[in-house]
Amino acid sequence: MSGKSGKRYPAEFKKGAVELVLSTGRTPAEVARELGVSAEGLRSWVKQAAIDRGQGPAGALSSTEREELARLRRQNREQQQMIEILKKATAFFAKEIVK
Repeated sequence: MSGKSGKRYPAEFKKGAVELVLSTGRTPAEVARELGVSAEGLRSWVKQAAIDRGQGPAGALSSTEREELARLRRQNREQQQMIEILKKATAFFAKEIVK
């Protein structure tokens, strides 16, 4: 999601906002105006809620899958950094042994 404003809302708030849209039949823009949130943000929450319920397009990632993917990417990045450190250390010690 590019262009994030950085404002984070609690999961319960998001869930309640999505429920308002779904239960009242009002548009995300109307509910967003009432709650003081971005209409586009609320639309994305509604869309993600549908995906989490198994009603999204084929291949769409659920919230749980998104969290796991982020965790795995972070872990991969950390491991790649560790590999680079170990390569440099190996090269350093190999030079020291040759001296």
